[in-house]
Amino acid sequence: MRTHTKEKPFQCTVCTKMFSNSANLTVHMRRTHTKEKPFQCTVCTKRFSTNGELTLHMRTHTKEKPFQCTVCTKRFSTNGELTVHMRTHTKEKPFQCTVCTKMFSTSYKLTVHMRTHTKEKPFQCTVCTKRFSTSGELTVHMRTHTKEKPFPCTVCTKMFSKSTNLTVHMRTHTKEKPFQCTVCTKRFSTSGDLTRHMRTHTKDKPFQCTVCTKRFSDSGNLSAHMRTHTKEKPFQCSVCTKMFSTSYKLTVHMRTHTKEKPFQCSVCTKRFSTSGELTVHMRTHTKEKPFQCSVCTKRFSTSGELTVHIMRTHTKEKPFQCSVCTKRFSTSGELTLHMRTHTKEKPFQCTVCTKRFSFSGNLTSHMRIHTKEKPFQCTVCTKRFSISGNLSVHMRTHTKEKPFQCTVCAKMFSQSTSLTQHMHTHTV
Repeated sequence: MRTHTKEKPFQCTVCTKMFSNSANLTVHMRRTHTKEKPFQCTVCTKRFSTNGELTLHMRTHTKEKPFQCTVCTKRFSTNGELTVHMRTHTKEKPFQCTVCTKMFSTSYKLTVHMRTHTKEKPFQCTVCTKRFSTSGELTVHMRTHTKEKPFPCTVCTKMFSKSTNLTVHMRTHTKEKPFQCTVCTKRFSTSGDLTRHMRTHTKDKPFQCTVCTKRFSDSGNLSAHMRTHTKEKPFQCSVCTKMFSTSYKLTVHMRTHTKEKPFQCSVCTKRFSTSGELTVHMRTHTKEKPFQCSVCTKRFSTSGELTVHIMRTHTKEKPFQCSVCTKRFSTSGELTLHMRTHTKEKPFQCTVCTKRFSFSGNLTSHMRIHTKEKPFQCTVCTKRFSISGNLSVHMRTHTKEKPFQCTVCAKMFSQSTSLTQHMHTHTV
């Protein structure tokens, strides 16, 4: 009857809190004031305030699950777990936030959600004093200190600190992609990947730089962008100690040491160290040129080629200046190559005869001396050449083209070397 009358005749003598029955008062006294735990587990000796708590605990040893779902037959060790589970079928959400009216299926989820409003973070790390809104977040965080990775992959034995990370990793083996885009039907292995993908449709860029106000669709891109302002490079190569602003740049750089080229062309089987290099290479097969000059409408296969074209042909801009001889260049790459004429640096070494070169292209051409490879073929007589320049010169024997003209007598030549030799006839 007290559930109807709301009568609470039993009062705590310590804090004056009232209860409807003596049993609840007894439990309250043990949990809050006396800390008495008279009920002991016979397996692990853990102690409890009530016989009910002990009964529930014993099921962790016996694996008993006496409560069964009537919809999917899944079993649970407590009636409370079954009640919560049933809401996955009924979609019931009886707990409502008093601030934003959002609904939740459990009181715990509501409690955690309320902390997004109150900013309460009651769980503190004992190592670095960082605070968290849930005990689960603290548990996961502690593993950054302990290096504990309790979740092993059963396929490749890789270890993870979070069960969710393991779940996502397993999809690399199962190829499962449970999250589907509602616009283009593309599928993803994680909800986060789908969320980021959806922004390619909505054009939403919720992450804004506080320095230059530039906006980004992904928080990771914003973090990487911020380093262009702070000049921070937190990722270090373990081989040559070079520093990088993003983990991706470090990953790509490491392949210069490991020689790993994980991306393979499906047409000619050539391999590349980055997906971007493969994408650009594929255009040599597809002949695709997606970048168009807005001045002369000429098209290019890469944005870099378009930028260089505009600077060299239209704007004549040369923003990169040599600090030694003050010569200027259209691209940073051209300046880097030029600087080696001053530094005499030859970073590219032949693996056969150890000869060194200033440019990777020179090394590539040199390697053909060893491999005897001649990839450039004349389309008229099928003669083959080891470098494209030699093919260009050879083609003039067919076309009769003579692009080099003497400035004294106007005689024409097919090769620059022939013109140089001819010029001596005027200077003698």
